[in-house]
Amino acid sequence: MELASKYDPQDVESKWYEYWLNNKLFSSKPDGREPYTVVIPPPNVTGVLHMGHMLNNTIQDILVRRARMEGKNACWVPGTDHASIATEAKVVNKLAEQGIKKTDMTRDEFLGHAWDWTNEHGGIILKQLRKLGCSCDWERTAFTMDETRSKGVIKVFCDLYKKGLVYRGVRMVNWDPKAQTALSDEEVIYKDEHSKLYYLKYRVVESDCKQVEEGNVMHKDENGYYAVVATTRPETIMGDSAMCINPEDVKNTWLKGKHVIVPLVNREIPVIEDSYVDIQFGTGCLKVTPAHDINDHALGLKHGLETIDIFNDNGTISEAAGLYVGQDRMDVRKQIAIDLQNAGLMEKIEDYDNKVGFSERTNVPIEPKLSTQWFLKMNHFADIALPPVMDDEIEFYPKKYKNTYRHWLENIKDWCISRQLWWGHRIPAYYFVNAEGKNDFVVAESADEALEMAKKKNANIKAEDLNQESDCLDTWFSSWLWPISVFDGVNNPDNEEINYYYPTSDLVTGPDIIFFWVARMIMAGYEYRHTFPFKHVYFTGIVRDGLGRKMSKSLGNSPDPIKLIEKYGADGVRMGMMLSAPAGNDILFDESLCEQGRNFNNKIWNAFRLIKGWETADIEQPEASKIAVKWFDAKLKEVNADMQEQFKQYRISEALMTVYRLFWDEFSSWYLEMIKPAYIDGNAQPIDKKTFDATIKFLDALLKMLHPFMPFITEELWQQIAERKDGESIMCATLEIPTITSEESKLAADIETVKQIVSGIRTVRNQKNIAPKEVLELQTVGENKFANYNDVIIKMANLSAINTVAEKTADASGFMVGTDEYAVPVGNLIDIEAEIEKAQAQIQHLEGFLIGIRKKLGNENFVAHAPDAVVALERKKESDSEEKIAALKQTIEELKKK
Repeated sequence: MELASKYDPQDVESKWYEYWLNNKLFSSKPDGREPYTVVIPPPNVTGVLHMGHMLNNTIQDILVRRARMEGKNACWVPGTDHASIATEAKVVNKLAEQGIKKTDMTRDEFLGHAWDWTNEHGGIILKQLRKLGCSCDWERTAFTMDETRSKGVIKVFCDLYKKGLVYRGVRMVNWDPKAQTALSDEEVIYKDEHSKLYYLKYRVVESDCKQVEEGNVMHKDENGYYAVVATTRPETIMGDSAMCINPEDVKNTWLKGKHVIVPLVNREIPVIEDSYVDIQFGTGCLKVTPAHDINDHALGLKHGLETIDIFNDNGTISEAAGLYVGQDRMDVRKQIAIDLQNAGLMEKIEDYDNKVGFSERTNVPIEPKLSTQWFLKMNHFADIALPPVMDDEIEFYPKKYKNTYRHWLENIKDWCISRQLWWGHRIPAYYFVNAEGKNDFVVAESADEALEMAKKKNANIKAEDLNQESDCLDTWFSSWLWPISVFDGVNNPDNEEINYYYPTSDLVTGPDIIFFWVARMIMAGYEYRHTFPFKHVYFTGIVRDGLGRKMSKSLGNSPDPIKLIEKYGADGVRMGMMLSAPAGNDILFDESLCEQGRNFNNKIWNAFRLIKGWETADIEQPEASKIAVKWFDAKLKEVNADMQEQFKQYRISEALMTVYRLFWDEFSSWYLEMIKPAYIDGNAQPIDKKTFDATIKFLDALLKMLHPFMPFITEELWQQIAERKDGESIMCATLEIPTITSEESKLAADIETVKQIVSGIRTVRNQKNIAPKEVLELQTVGENKFANYNDVIIKMANLSAINTVAEKTADASGFMVGTDEYAVPVGNLIDIEAEIEKAQAQIQHLEGFLIGIRKKLGNENFVAHAPDAVVALERKKESDSEEKIAALKQTIEELKKK
């Protein structure tokens, strides 16, 4: 079959992916081989492929394909995450477009719409991963809310509750007013904000004014004495319960024991004292709002202050505030500043830079809020999850993330695991009234079990008397079980698959979810399997644009991965991503890298076409070809050993560059040139069969080395270089890593010197404008240490002979290789007119350069004030240029004499 002149990925990719699927080549079942297991970081079920997914899954596929070729039983488990907040928001928005409110529906009705949405949009991203070439075992596709995973989540929740690790209580939580749910600390992203610092007047109550000594008063106007509070959140003053000063703050001593009036609200609050207050911030006076700040809440508990919650769940002002009721908190911030100024209660406003917490999911500012939630005690889990990483039982790549991990675990807080959502795993707590007439609850895996437990507290309880908790579990509460749950290891902890595939081998993920997911999977692994969930964690970088910005739809700076694949082919895009993807470092993505990947595909294709175009014959193997075959065999072994070490260290981008250079530089540019049959009278001569067979063997090995990175083109060409049985595939071929001998290492090193000699001759040709077809002689001055390779040098440099001489001839252009000198007599082969023109052009350039230097040196101001070293450098440039011009003029004179 004749190959097309250019590689067309569109003709190849769908054909071979279907072939792999039809022959179940991605499928894995437990057997006697060493398992190699990877679980996919489950993307949102209704999401679409973005550049981060592209990078992450390319790396996973490279690791899985290489392991498969090393003879391991590779199992890559795909799946998706139900993404409570994100998916529920999409369903709510879709219903709103139809004029339907979530609040007007029953839970079951809403969940019906949510499942419809999931079934309609779910799985798109997994189909897109197929276009990338991902070799997942698709028959194992899991979903965090499918029956198996859901059963396991509920089982774990109940187990942790029984162990006393899950509890329910009123705590200050991070509240997302848009999603109207609590968030964990890890779901809050802190951003730098250009804010305002508002200085508000809190007037001292009239009865306390009589006790004020005039000399100590900080603030007074025509309306009397007042204290000043600096705040970034004036909209929260309706929730103020006290003003606090530091007892050591001399400037605010006059306020001790006093009461002040909350501006606009006109409510009297006490001035309390606590060392918590930073004397240096603002005026040293702190407004205390226990319901809306975690630190204020602690002060409130300590000093017995009233808690006034002024926010509704959606971020509007509640009835309890008494002012601005029903208005959005951000609108109130603007309006209250105006009202305070109009009332003479604003001292001043300053610009102020601070960090503000935003919801990781909805990107709105979070509100600290007192709320009844479910929590998981984390100290126990930190204790079991920290040592394995610190002791390298679990290895991080790059190592720097060990410190990030350690810092989080050493400062861990309890995990708020409840969410005020309907889409997700409903918390299995059931409320009822016990025999004493008090509200009570039980935690059980099913309603039937809950009823039996409740009857022990109230014998008259019936099923309809139980009310299940309306909250759902945090999405990550299902994801932390992922390496266990995909093999049904929660429900059936001793089944064949969990015992064979767990622990998994490698986890590939982004550093942005090291706390959300990586740490928690380690915790669950040791809690439920008593060992690590994975041996190695490879942290990818964040994909950024040329300006260093994280790629996102909102910025419009992220290309569509599918369109990139359509334009450059999957192999080209995979290579483009990996060329700039060292572990842990951010990737500045440039589309030109994908073009480079496509060009490499064409290079591979053209090399294959060249080889397959040669005719073979039973003729003697030329000496140059014999050397070339031995050399490239050694080079293959050397590079294979290098790549093996690079993969061990997870230097995957380096491994790609290693095999890239091997194919492009060594195989295509040198080896194929060394063995290429001659052209005689315009006719291509045949290649000897021994060399041709060796070359096909080398090509086979190169395709195997390249396959994990570029699966499609390597499969296409591997299938064509030899007869294959139906169902055979390069992905299941054995990747051999032979050992290189010392003799082969010396040969590889010698050929590097040979290549330098050939390059030196080619440089002389280029410098002297001598055409490649012109036959030259090479002189070695002194001993010819590389005489064994004369046949290769003669062929590659187009030489008539290699002669050893005591001194080079007068017309020879010399060059050095290491400490050895070589020379090429150029004789009448030089184009004298071209050489003179080249020399004159160089003179013209140098004279222009010299004018600029002399102008600078003629500037007295420059010479007087520039550092001595700078002036000296300019003078050296002047003298060097003068010497070069003189030498070029002499060369022109000598050329004219010839």
